Amino acid sequence: MSAIIIGAWSFCSAVGLLILRTPIAFALSLVASISMFLMFASRTGTLDFDRAWTPATSLIFSSTFEILHKYELSMIPLFVALGHISYHAQITTKIYHAARIWMNRIPGGVAMASILGCGGFSAVTGSSIACASTMGRICCPEMLRIGYDPRLATSSVAVGGTLGSLIPPSVLFILYGIFTETSISQLFLAGVLPGLLSLAGFLLVVYIWVRRKPEVAPMMEDTVTRAERFRALLQIWPALLLFLIIIGGIYGGIFTPTEAAAVSLAATIAIGLAQRLLTFENIWSSLKETAYQTTTLFILAAAAKMFVGFIALTGVAGQVSDAAQAANLSPAMLLLLIAVIYLVLGMFMDPIGIMILTLPIFIPLVEGFNMDLIWFGVVVIKLLEISLITPPVGLNAFVIASVTSSSVKLDEIFAGIARFLTIDILVLILIIAFPVISLLIPNSM
Repeated sequence: MSAIIIGAWSFCSAVGLLILRTPIAFALSLVASISMFLMFASRTGTLDFDRAWTPATSLIFSSTFEILHKYELSMIPLFVALGHISYHAQITTKIYHAARIWMNRIPGGVAMASILGCGGFSAVTGSSIACASTMGRICCPEMLRIGYDPRLATSSVAVGGTLGSLIPPSVLFILYGIFTETSISQLFLAGVLPGLLSLAGFLLVVYIWVRRKPEVAPMMEDTVTRAERFRALLQIWPALLLFLIIIGGIYGGIFTPTEAAAVSLAATIAIGLAQRLLTFENIWSSLKETAYQTTTLFILAAAAKMFVGFIALTGVAGQVSDAAQAANLSPAMLLLLIAVIYLVLGMFMDPIGIMILTLPIFIPLVEGFNMDLIWFGVVVIKLLEISLITPPVGLNAFVIASVTSSSVKLDEIFAGIARFLTIDILVLILIIAFPVISLLIPNSM
């Protein structure tokens, strides 16, 4: 059995297991391990498993050791801890409350404030699922209480939560940078403008929706004084400071992403303790949750490295690249094909699984067409961002459905999300058509 056939079989098997909702780490490690044994055992034309044992186990353990000892991976627990501690220190929630007060007079202002709150939360935590879960518990009940249409109330938070994929720091950008060996600093900076463009597009959707159907967002009586507005605005300074440390520090060459994460975490703890909003019980709870999430991600990274190494060994990626060259695909057609594949997979799989499964195949293709990997990374993350809200498996929609205690049906959430998908596709087209949107800031470093 040739390596190409085994590689194709393993790829299809991994896709099937992931579509069946098999845990990503288990699916990838199982398929990679079995396929490695088969490939090494069949080298002589007959299956000799004794011959396969040593090279297969050596490759499995070496690839796992290599990924878990990467310095870049150390920023994941730092950013995860930063998100949890920022929430307990009320740094992230104050962004929403400030936006809520300032946008009270605008039609649909609470929904817009929710999106802005999600954007601010994303700029600190870097996790879309955590953003949707946390902000959903805060924003959705309030909008439903004041009479907002359930579709607007839930969908605005679901799509706002996706901003954590693009606005740095982003766990997806970290994993992309590690597996493609590209600069995580440049990836973070490349996501800033596309993230802000997506945020502005979401606000525009809310504005048009409410202008056409004012009944979906009842206006509330504005009893907030000017002093209260400025007091709320001043309270968001910790979030601005953290964003400045992360983005300004990386852009100015003061910090690496890992150093920026460590400094931000220390600053967050100091601010929370100084303001008496953070207790040692909160810190301990955050660290325990960080340990759990980090362990999950590290196991996933190890399994992904095994799978990526195996795919590279089979030569499948090279065969696909050669086939694309032979077919005379234009760069535009290639990107359209990649986008369609990502959007289809996004209907059944979670973003991390999609990225890890497809990068070993797509990166050689993109390099063969001399495309910029930083720009392509932004395109990939934007596609994964869209997959978070596409039916039937849009994870953010399920998260919002869970935090609303079944008071809003899942089909209502997806009905609201459909309005935002149009602007998401438009932003994706702009990112693809004008790479300068992604590359302007990193190229100016």
